[in-house]
Amino acid sequence: MSKYLPKILIVDDNDLMRTLLRGMLRNEEYQVVGEARNGLQAVEAVQRLTPDIVCLDVMMPEMDGLEALQAIKQARPDTVVVMITGNPSVENVQESIQGGAASFIVKPFNTAKVLDTLSKVWSAATASRDGSAAPPPPAPQEPAAD
Repeated sequence: MSKYLPKILIVDDNDLMRTLLRGMLRNEEYQVVGEARNGLQAVEAVQRLTPDIVCLDVMMPEMDGLEALQAIKQARPDTVVVMITGNPSVENVQESIQGGAASFIVKPFNTAKVLDTLSKVWSAATASRDGSAAPPPPAPQEPAAD
């Protein structure tokens, strides 16, 4: 029996960032099902592709990540959203967590940080959905001051 690979949508207006993330996830236990370059495309892609996890940049044109987060959580509350930002201000972090984001990844990021964050949020999400006797999910982490 093959293991379920969580479906991931990558959302960032920077082509290089999307390419880097896709490359990091390529040989891991995730399936990148799509990409979007702004919040409007992200909301549409979430409806169409039904990803399990969305890696969502905060600062984007047309609709920023915080607005897209609200729309995504409203349309598909079980979608796990991990915010990505180069500017981890207290306001962005608070607004994201209040809006339902599971965690934060701060740019510049490395493969270990991305994979660790995705592993934690996916484990927490599946444990809470299963209602299993798994230990409680870890609390969302504040961005590390690298």
